[in-house]
Amino acid sequence: MSIKETRDGVFLSIFVKPNSPKFKIEQDGEEIVVYATEVPEKGKVNKEIIKELSKRFRAKVELVSGATSKQKRLLVAGLRIDEVEQRLNAE
Repeated sequence: MSIKETRDGVFLSIFVKPNSPKFKIEQDGEEIVVYATEVPEKGKVNKEIIKELSKRFRAKVELVSGATSKQKRLLVAGLRIDEVEQRLNAE
């Protein structure tokens, strides 16, 4: 499962595709795919993901693991799983 609720917030497991023409989020079955516009160097993709998801969720987003990987784990603080799912699907 890509989404898991804890007492601290919601953990998201995502797969990142850098160098995309437009930032977007898609659900591919159980996997959440994030298309980032930045190039994968010096943490640019990670910064873009945190910035864009913080705006989308209107909450603090932290990178928990996967700083140098395409598979990343994020924590969305202070939200419930239903709120995250609803905002994930909102464009």
